Amino acid sequence: MRIRIVDAFTDRPFAGNPAGVLLLDSFPDDVWLRHVATEVNHAETAFAHPLPAGGEADWALRWFTPATEVDMCGHATLATAHVLHTTGAATGTVRFAARCGILTATAQEDGTITLDFPTSSLTPVEAPAGVAEALGAEVVSVHDTSDHVGDLLVELADEKAVRALTPDFPALVAHSRRGIIATAAAEDPSRGYDFVSRGFFPRVGIDEDPVTGSAHTALAPFWSARLGRETLTGLQASARSGLVRTQLRGDRTLLTGSAATVIDGELHA
Repeated sequence: MRIRIVDAFTDRPFAGNPAGVLLLDSFPDDVWLRHVATEVNHAETAFAHPLPAGGEADWALRWFTPATEVDMCGHATLATAHVLHTTGAATGTVRFAARCGILTATAQEDGTITLDFPTSSLTPVEAPAGVAEALGAEVVSVHDTSDHVGDLLVELADEKAVRALTPDFPALVAHSRRGIIATAAAEDPSRGYDFVSRGFFPRVGIDEDPVTGSAHTALAPFWSARLGRETLTGLQASARSGLVRTQLRGDRTLLTGSAATVIDGELHA
């Protein structure tokens, strides 16, 4: 069967966040899916198969890290939509049935893809004991996110603090259901982004995720409230780096980005 590696939230290869994508006739057993995701060994591998016409969704979609299945993943959804559109398997808007509900992906005229995801709730909480030490930075504020995201959103003093983080990953495991999103306002918005972030997910086998689409369903309402605008651009300041354009629409958040297929091969399994 065909397997692709797609770099998401970037317009060029070897940047953004790589995801494995397999289009199937149906989902094999979970053990096989986990084996493939472990073999691919990227932050996420997406598995999708077509659904009967006339339903509420066009494709069923699941995502696996090398360690576990997750409820929601932005970059692997973008990668899957990119494969569907570039291979001619879909046009216009694609509806996915996933564990977090119905998600859509719409191809734009400029080649980007816009995802429609549920907006994460944000609940202010006290900084858990030890989280600042695990991150290695002073914490300004902490918010808990919704169940589908399952992260702690941790605000730091400035962009330099976010970029300089060298976390104690084993220590971070104790501090969230999924991971930690560290964020700060952009030092110079004229560079093309309004806020920066980094995402750390050692609990699900990913020390640092290059670009986390699902995290931006929490970052969008957080920064929209502070900056007074519904449309923003976030830079995830990992080594690979990537841009996510966000638009807050109440209980839904639009995530827009580009993608590039890097590997198109055959899986012998």
